[in-house]
Amino acid sequence: MPTTLTRKGQITIPKSVRDLLGLQAGSAVDFKVTEDGQVLLLPAETRQPASRFSALRGVATVKMSTDEIMALTRGEG
Repeated sequence: MPTTLTRKGQITIPKSVRDLLGLQAGSAVDFKVTEDGQVLLLPAETRQPASRFSALRGVATVKMSTDEIMALTRGEG
């Protein structure tokens, strides 16, 4: 899968490779040079959540139905 390097040092990662690695626009990648001189392209390990809300996913502990929550937001409770 040849690709061309631009003057800015950019390349386009082929779609089949992006799909294989699960890369999307904005994904961080790492380059690792092996002992035998090969270069590996790997998805970067991110230390921060994908979004500012993903850290809160599954944290709610209130045992209320959607109708009960909506009644509270409408001032009916």
